[in-house]
Amino acid sequence: MQINDAVAVVTGGASGLGEASVRRLHANGASVVILDKNVDRGNDLAKELGAKVAFAETDVTSAESVAAAIALAGEMGSLRIAVNCAGSGMAGRTIGRDGTPHDLALFEWTVKLNLVGTFNVASQAAGAMSKNDPNEGGERGVVINTASIAAYDGQIGQVAYSATKGAIVGMTLPMARDLAVSGIRVMAIAPGSFATPIFGFAPQAMTDALASIVPFPNRMGAPDEFAQLVQQIVENPYLNGEVIRIDGAVRFPPK
Repeated sequence: MQINDAVAVVTGGASGLGEASVRRLHANGASVVILDKNVDRGNDLAKELGAKVAFAETDVTSAESVAAAIALAGEMGSLRIAVNCAGSGMAGRTIGRDGTPHDLALFEWTVKLNLVGTFNVASQAAGAMSKNDPNEGGERGVVINTASIAAYDGQIGQVAYSATKGAIVGMTLPMARDLAVSGIRVMAIAPGSFATPIFGFAPQAMTDALASIVPFPNRMGAPDEFAQLVQQIVENPYLNGEVIRIDGAVRFPPK
């Protein structure tokens, strides 16, 4: 799939991994719609990048909100790339030290944002892609979802977050099989510890500890390294139905 002249949507596109993906796709010639709830940052980024970039205030858990963003992308050309980076997670054990059960509302919120939101955008984007003319290889589009290495080695307190990321891993192959008839590829990326803005609020000792356990390179990942993988997935037509870890060979310890 050629990035140049394609239209892309990126959720969580106003910061972190999403912002890096927006910047790289735009630098390679794509028109990009930034989907995010952060209006100020989304508009600022769109203004900074200028031509061929738009911002859509979007709640990924809302069918109507996502439909409006997909429609905006359609006004810019043929939507061929969808990158899901929106997501979050709060720490919480299955039961607390005093035996208190995990807050069910918090678990449900995490599932709705990370999993339902990802599926909502992927499904609606695929619907738009299915109407595209295929390229010479028969492709109409590519969907890239963001999982996490917590899907495989989730830590204490990550039960809700790991469950959602594990589900994203689990739906990668069946979604790719669903969409094969339409010439749409589906991939997922499972990042390790990346130096995103959320870590700007964390104590330095915490970020140092996360970096110290990465075998090589012995540091946290740079958001553009994630975006580079997004680019490589888009451009390699034989990547389909798989999850790629990008983590410097780290495996999370229990805590």
